[in-house]
Amino acid sequence: MSALPRSAAAFLLLAVTSLAACTTQPEPVPTPQRAVVLAPVALPPMKTFGPYRATPPHLSNVDIARDFLDLSFRLESGRDLPWMSRFMGPVTVTMTGTIPPTAPAELDHVLARFRSEAKIDVHRIPGPANITIQFLPRAEMQALVPQAACFVAPRVNSWADYRQARGTSRLDWTTLKVRDKLAVFIPSDTAPQEIRDCLNEEVAQALGPLDDLYRLTESVFDDDNFQSVLTGFDMLMLRVYYAPELPAGTTRAEAAARLPAILARLNPAGEHITPRPAPGPTPRPWIDAIETALGPGTSDTRRGDAAIRAVEIAQKEGWTDARMAFSYFVLGRLARIENPETALHALQAADRIYRTLPDTEIQRAHIDMQLAAYALVADDPDHALTLIRRARPAAERAQNAALLATLYMIRADALAMKGDRKAARAARLDSIGWSRYGFGTEQTIQSRLAQIAALAGEPATGG
Repeated sequence: MSALPRSAAAFLLLAVTSLAACTTQPEPVPTPQRAVVLAPVALPPMKTFGPYRATPPHLSNVDIARDFLDLSFRLESGRDLPWMSRFMGPVTVTMTGTIPPTAPAELDHVLARFRSEAKIDVHRIPGPANITIQFLPRAEMQALVPQAACFVAPRVNSWADYRQARGTSRLDWTTLKVRDKLAVFIPSDTAPQEIRDCLNEEVAQALGPLDDLYRLTESVFDDDNFQSVLTGFDMLMLRVYYAPELPAGTTRAEAAARLPAILARLNPAGEHITPRPAPGPTPRPWIDAIETALGPGTSDTRRGDAAIRAVEIAQKEGWTDARMAFSYFVLGRLARIENPETALHALQAADRIYRTLPDTEIQRAHIDMQLAAYALVADDPDHALTLIRRARPAAERAQNAALLATLYMIRADALAMKGDRKAARAARLDSIGWSRYGFGTEQTIQSRLAQIAALAGEPATGG
């Protein structure tokens, strides 16, 4: 489970107001001066992605070793782990509960990637297994774990088992050396993209590293939820995690001594890349500010204050990395209602920083989407279309249907503003096809269409 749970991040990171693919109700777009009547839209077939094409990380092995140690020897709570825990043989996976129709194929796809890219011997079976993925209603899960959209727990194999183990040492990762039995819990009543994202992140954590790092830009083992499909970096992390030189019980000092030879073997290209400056630690007050800004059950005033505090802490730390950029991004999303000029400047500042960092095309695509929405409000459809064209390839490569759907919605309304109704209708149909995968329910899709249409003052119709 992410330090910033996917459900918490979903307040910010979904469609116009966010990045993640949760199907929470959308936040109204603050454009009351534009009256929009939502016309019913017939839903075309759901669009889906082909095979994910991961690219190797473009990092020095020195940097990769540092990231590996930080991911593998600390929990998201900040507690240190005394050793690595892992499976020590073939791994089996099974699914139980009310299994969504798309889940079996999504699981088979990610397990195939684990076998081919991370070289982990892992297979799905119909009966009891090492990793049990249980699907249950979101309300039932969040009644017990309110901030989690999906999560993994050790030494249990069912929701009933987890409920019984709560508050006991059975769930303590710090006492675990050899992994044998774990459970992943995922809502059964959420969008296909959210199911896929949870399978990617939580099964990866069931197998490998348990921490997330805000400083990472090309990994699901981050805390900003920009990446939702396991990347080439992630698969290398898992392959290293299961290197024979790193058995269960390996300490941090032992891993640090063995990693140079392991990485030279598994990632020879990283031997010839110049290391980056070592990043400083991420202070707890900054993490608390980010989690307050994005977490559920918090007033708008507290969110805004927390976002400002995160920027101030990042500036005081002198950061020029992804943490500074994300601080500005959060402020840009939360300030847009009360202070749209501050919000716009914050988004532009985030964009400038991300453009100095490698492997941040999906982050920049999200900012382009936000800036395109501003362009619609400013009656500048040409600029909106330019931003959409720039963002769309990154969204396609990252296989983010929620982002793609929003980009197509903005494109549709920008074209309608220019009077090109035929092209606008085609873009809107594309947006709905991706929405069915990214957002799931018809109610959520119609709400998203209405939000984007409100920006342009256009009726959200299918024609």
